[in-house]
Amino acid sequence: MGEETGANRSGGLSTAEGGVAIAAAPFGSAEMLVSRVRALRGPNYWRLAPVIACDVRLGALERATSAELPDFCDRLLAFLPSLREHLCVGGASGDFAEALTSGAELTFVLERVALELQKLVGCDVSFGRVVHSGDTGVWWVIVAYDEEDVGLDAMHDAVLIVRACIDGAPLEVGALVADLQDTYERSRLGPSTAAIVEEARRRGIPVRRLNSRSLVQLGLGRNLRRIQATISENTGSIAVEIAQNKEDTKRVLSNIGLPVPLGGAVRSLEHAIELANEIGYPVILKPIDSSHGRGISGRLDSPDALPDAWELARVVSLGVLVEHFHTGRDHRVLVVNGRTVACAERVPAHVVGDGERTIRELIDAANRDPRRGAGHRKILTHLPNDERTVAFLAKHALSLDSVPLVGERVSLRGTANLSTGGTSIDRTDEMHPDNVTACEMAAAIVGLDIAGIDVLTADISVPFRDNGAVLLEVNAAPGIRMHTHPTEGRSRNAAGPIVDMLYPPGTDATVPILAVTGTNGKTTTVRLLAHLFRNTGHHVGFTTTDGVYIHDRLVMEGDMTGPFAANIILSNPTIDVAVLETARGGILRSGLGFDECDVGIVLNVAADHLGLRGINTVEQLADAKSVIPAVVKREGHAVLNADDALVYAMREKTGGDVVLFTACSWAENPRVVEHLARGGIAVCIDDGQFTVRRGTLRIPIATEREVPLMLGGAARFQRQNVLAAIAAAYARGMRYDDVRAGLLSFFPSAVQSPGRLNIIPLRNGARAIVDYAHNPPAIAGLVDLIRRMPARRRVGIVTVPGDRRDDDIREAGRLCAGFDHVIIKEDRDLRGREPGGIAALLREGLAQSGRNGGSVETIPSAQVAIERGMALVGQDDLLIILAEKVPQTLAAIRAYAVNRE
Repeated sequence: MGEETGANRSGGLSTAEGGVAIAAAPFGSAEMLVSRVRALRGPNYWRLAPVIACDVRLGALERATSAELPDFCDRLLAFLPSLREHLCVGGASGDFAEALTSGAELTFVLERVALELQKLVGCDVSFGRVVHSGDTGVWWVIVAYDEEDVGLDAMHDAVLIVRACIDGAPLEVGALVADLQDTYERSRLGPSTAAIVEEARRRGIPVRRLNSRSLVQLGLGRNLRRIQATISENTGSIAVEIAQNKEDTKRVLSNIGLPVPLGGAVRSLEHAIELANEIGYPVILKPIDSSHGRGISGRLDSPDALPDAWELARVVSLGVLVEHFHTGRDHRVLVVNGRTVACAERVPAHVVGDGERTIRELIDAANRDPRRGAGHRKILTHLPNDERTVAFLAKHALSLDSVPLVGERVSLRGTANLSTGGTSIDRTDEMHPDNVTACEMAAAIVGLDIAGIDVLTADISVPFRDNGAVLLEVNAAPGIRMHTHPTEGRSRNAAGPIVDMLYPPGTDATVPILAVTGTNGKTTTVRLLAHLFRNTGHHVGFTTTDGVYIHDRLVMEGDMTGPFAANIILSNPTIDVAVLETARGGILRSGLGFDECDVGIVLNVAADHLGLRGINTVEQLADAKSVIPAVVKREGHAVLNADDALVYAMREKTGGDVVLFTACSWAENPRVVEHLARGGIAVCIDDGQFTVRRGTLRIPIATEREVPLMLGGAARFQRQNVLAAIAAAYARGMRYDDVRAGLLSFFPSAVQSPGRLNIIPLRNGARAIVDYAHNPPAIAGLVDLIRRMPARRRVGIVTVPGDRRDDDIREAGRLCAGFDHVIIKEDRDLRGREPGGIAALLREGLAQSGRNGGSVETIPSAQVAIERGMALVGQDDLLIILAEKVPQTLAAIRAYAVNRE
């Protein structure tokens, strides 16, 4: 899909679709611009479930409603008559039509049309919202979706429809809906996969679709399992090969005494006739490696019938089986993990005569049954009306124009496959115990964990040996629609045993997910938590602004704080703990990369990234970050900063237990006092010691001076990071001595925490401090630390990302006045700024704090700025570098380090 919806599609509107072309409205649809149509696949700013979102600019149309645009309402209802009964949220049937004629905003109309289009093709969606973005003239239109491609296309089509209604232009809405229906049928899961997915979700097992067909991941990390329809990751390739070769299947079944039809494989028509004469007529021909009944003949009673059947089979396979034709009822037995779980009798596609209508008319009438559809779209498949049907009828001296007698059943196919219009009758409870055992033996000898056994028997309640029954095939990837939705009889939860096999009772389907968000400190907290869990023997995957790490190895470099990075971790089968940095940008652009987390940590909320993507206030930023505590599991924990009012308020949005932390003594924070009085958990600093408190219980962990990250207590801005990590580890049940050991062995080094307060001794006696501080609150914390560190002179190399507000950049400049000398650099990526723009704003801030003249200079190149800084510092000096590109900055400064390794 393109970023912006283009012009209307060409084509007229048929009378049946109710379209009319009336004089254009005073405002043209060109005023309406729709851009950034996108799918947010996980919990997001607007909803804790997937949505389609887009940006809408109405221009002059913002002053118009549906009632004020000439004939708009009539056109829209003519295009989509079902909108007359469309429900608004919490409303009654038809209330949208009433709102439309009364005067509805066009953004609201667009939202409702996008939802209605999805409903027309079978999607069960109702959620929709229209929100002003905060940017002048820009609205967000948000709608739920079931299938991503359908949701995206529906939004684009809704734009076409609304524009056509504005302009009075013709539009083939019926064609749009038909295309959307095709998209829905192509993109949705098949019935077997859908049943397994539904069962997994019912049990709270995460589901991830891995392709546009039926490949699905259940669970996460080391507990993930993969399925494709009813093929599991444990299904053996040798077993599948045996099942796909009917000759091999017959051989292994007969080797253990199971009844199979007489016959064998042939490579020529002459050999087929010879073998048929040997085993005796009637016979049947089958391709050796076909499925869904393709290429299988009906009953053949003489050598003259073989040539046509031979050609039919050879189209499908080079190898052909000739078997004695057995009579009886066709049954499919489902065996999962060695146990029979369902049995269905399959009845070939047929019609029943009424003495008046032709076979063709009876087929047409049956296909109007709403339960029938093309392929596997519905519970039943359309009855066939094709050349094969004509040929099959001809063999029985019938045609499509024949009129069957009242009650006469006329078969349309010789096989009973549901994919060719067959029906099913549940026979599970009627199976004889001996037959159950025989089917389980068949699945076991082939080696399939999920098998469909095809049995031909007059009565499934009679032992096979007593009524001449035969086992025809053992199928890999058996369809389960006939069991979950039989035409007659009891529905069987065939998906349940499959999920039980993948996840036996008591087996975890997920791994612990710890999600960390906030304005500052996220990466340090993530790395510290990863270190704590790794020290206790876990295989940890984590994501940061530096990249994606698995087992402490960088596997992908870059700012990896969104759903793509989370998916890398959660799809890795070696990970047993995931620690995920989750930034504002990813939440707004794509939603979260997970549905739930075990621990959700919010460190702080401060003015940063404001003015971007509709987030213009700190309160809106807090709403975006509150998605993390909102998705905490009910048995999980939300770790919240009690010193930050916006973060503390998030306790109302979480369903998990709340763990508070405060950078002061528990008694100094009334919120913590109240929380502990109710028996809650809090982590605080009592007499210079990090302490866990639970009600009246007090558990000391370590003193500030002991923890390397605190730099002897001087790095006060690190308190929040340490407190949050302790709280999360404690909530996950980590032993106190393990928490302490992890804290004491984690250093702010370029190895363990690159770009986060890295102190590097230089050969000229100075020290370099490399830090990612990139907004005023982070810079303020760093400047506070620098002032506490002994130094003869402090030289700062500073910059701020260009996508911050002008006032934020000036404030950063004012804070940097705490350095004795300032070198302003600019990054190569100016994020929309003109060259020199960031430097000018920083200079303004520095000047407002009285710093200008010779103690401030601008050197755009980072490398040249570092060289200049090195020339200015000497023994006992500090060189402070605000690094935007951490790896490059560290590489540049290592050239001057005491130890270059």
